[in-house]
Amino acid sequence: MAKFVVEFEYNVDRAGREHLHPAHTEYLRSLTDSGVLLLAGPLKDTNGGLLVYEAEDRDRLQEVLDAEPYVKGGIVRRVRIRQWAPGKGTWAAAASEQAAA
Repeated sequence: MAKFVVEFEYNVDRAGREHLHPAHTEYLRSLTDSGVLLLAGPLKDTNGGLLVYEAEDRDRLQEVLDAEPYVKGGIVRRVRIRQWAPGKGTWAAAASEQAAA
């Protein structure tokens, strides 16, 4: 499974996203429950969010992003996607220990 870091940049402020926020939250919850979404949250220094996904490949990730309510609702100005190979740090160490158990 590949890991991807995705940055959303919105074209509306927080108030402009409120009508889609419940659907967005529920979608992220379903992705978390299925193990696809590893981490997500707003960026404090810009009008956007950062999300970390685990997916079979880039095509599967694109399917996940295309179904995102904020994307479908047209309020995402830009999506930046990077494949990521975490290997250092406390989270990586914990994952490595868990895999060894």
